[in-house]
Amino acid sequence: MRNRIRELYNSIFTSTTSTSILKTNQDIDLLMRNLKKLNSDKNLQIEDLKNQENFRKEFIGNIAHELKTPLFTIQGFILTLLDGGVTDQKIIKKYLKKTLNGVDRLTYIVNDLDLITKFESGIAKLDIRQFNILSTINEVFEMLEVQTDKNNITLTLKKKFEEPIYVLADEERIQQVILNLVMNSIKYGVNRGITEIGIDFIEQNKILIRISDNGKGIDKKHLPRLFERFYRVESARNRKQGGSGLGLSIVKHIIDAHNEKIFVESEPNVGSEFSFSLTLVESPNLVEA
Repeated sequence: MRNRIRELYNSIFTSTTSTSILKTNQDIDLLMRNLKKLNSDKNLQIEDLKNQENFRKEFIGNIAHELKTPLFTIQGFILTLLDGGVTDQKIIKKYLKKTLNGVDRLTYIVNDLDLITKFESGIAKLDIRQFNILSTINEVFEMLEVQTDKNNITLTLKKKFEEPIYVLADEERIQQVILNLVMNSIKYGVNRGITEIGIDFIEQNKILIRISDNGKGIDKKHLPRLFERFYRVESARNRKQGGSGLGLSIVKHIIDAHNEKIFVESEPNVGSEFSFSLTLVESPNLVEA
């Protein structure tokens, strides 16, 4: 029996012990502990594989749903027009416009998936240079002026800064991050709500960009999955809002690519806050990038 245990021990744990001889009860106890640890590790690996498989199935189901909705819309209007029963030019134009909206939706999804794939594979390159983050925020404000008016949302900067704040990052990508986060806040805000951007100096060379609102908020159970592709807190309502369903996932990929951190806090009926860090320029050139 002891010889059999020794053979089993040596075959499994050749690299975990300096001797290949089981001599005492302590050796057998060590074997049992190692066997339990091996069993625990294998169970964790199996659980991880199951989780990955479940995620894969859910992702395939989500992307199929996201694609078939605009595809069916496009197909329906095109078949109606090809049938020849519609002769009113206004109705034809209306159908073509709806078809174009479906095509745009598909384009958003494909382009966003392509961008995420490039980040995950390391193909997407960042154009790192210094720029004034205040100017970038102002540009986002200007781009979303019509949408904020339409949704009756006040968009504001929490504090007025007299001097530029220079950061080192990819300006186009960071603008995309701020734009996506503010758009989400506007989409799901309340009537006469407020979306506020704040800038905090958290370390000698770091700032925190905070996008907060007094909207409907998000239940805590959803927070760990918010940045997953196609994950939606309220599927039916969110799909009516449009978009690709990949905005927050892209935000996370962009921030990760900068080796920065992103955070989210939210409470139902109180509001949400998304924040991310950026690196300050130690000695900025006076000419903006």
